[in-house]
Amino acid sequence: MFLAVGCSSSDDGPGTAAGGVPVVEKGRLTTCTHLPYPPFQFEQGGKVVGFDVALIDLVAKNLKVEQKILDTPFETFKTGAFLNSGECDLAAAGMTITDERKKNVDFSVPYFDATQALLATKKSGVTSLDDVKSQKKKLGAQAETTGESYAKDQGFDPVAFESSDAVLNGLRTGQVDAVVIDYPVVQGWLKDKANAEQFVLGQNIETGEQYGFSVKKGNDKLRAAIDKAIKDARADGTYDKLYKQWIGPLPKAQS
Repeated sequence: MFLAVGCSSSDDGPGTAAGGVPVVEKGRLTTCTHLPYPPFQFEQGGKVVGFDVALIDLVAKNLKVEQKILDTPFETFKTGAFLNSGECDLAAAGMTITDERKKNVDFSVPYFDATQALLATKKSGVTSLDDVKSQKKKLGAQAETTGESYAKDQGFDPVAFESSDAVLNGLRTGQVDAVVIDYPVVQGWLKDKANAEQFVLGQNIETGEQYGFSVKKGNDKLRAAIDKAIKDARADGTYDKLYKQWIGPLPKAQS
C-alpha cells in the first residue's frame, strides 16, 4: 500500500537529493512505516499525518524532495528488510532504539523519550501488572514491540496483536483485560470520550526507551541529514511546537 505525502511528478528510479544524499526514488524521500500508530503516524482526511511524519517532512524539506510513505509490516523494521531491498530510504514508526535492532540498521539520534503504560478495561478492576497476574487476567500487546518484550520479561504470555488499532479492538471486544503499550498511544486513545468511559490508565512503566529513525547500514549521509533536522528542530522551537500539536503538553524534561 503506497501512501504519497505531497506527491509530485518525478522520474522513476534512484536519484540524489540535496547534499549528495542518495534516495531510492528521484525527487522523493521514501519512508517505511506501519499504520496506524497515532499520534506518530496515522491517516486523517486521506493523508498520513503525525509526529513522525512531521519530523521527516523537515528532513525532506532540507533535502529539497518530498516525503512518500510506504505502509509495511512492523516486524521488517527489526531486520531492515525494506531498507536493504531498496524500497525505502528510512523507517519511521515510533521505533525504540535497541542493541538488537542496531545489528541490522543504523539509527538517528533519539528524537523521543518513551515509556510504556498499562491500559485496562474499567470493569476488570486492574491497575497494575501485579493485578493482572494475581487476578489471572488476560494481557495483550502489539506484536514485535518493546511492550510485548517487556511483558514477556515479566513472565507474561501476552496475546499479540498486529497493530495498535487491533490492540484497542482487543480491549473493546474483551479478548484481553489489559494491554501494555507506549504511553503516548494511550494518551491519544483516552482523548476519545468513548474510550475514556470504557478504559482506565494504570501504572506507567519507566523503561528508559528512546525512539529513533532508522536507515540502511552505512547510509551515513541520510543519517546525518536526519540528525541535523532533529537537532535544528530542537534548537529553533519547531520540535516543541510539533510535540504539542501531535502528542500533547511537553514533559518537564523536554520543555
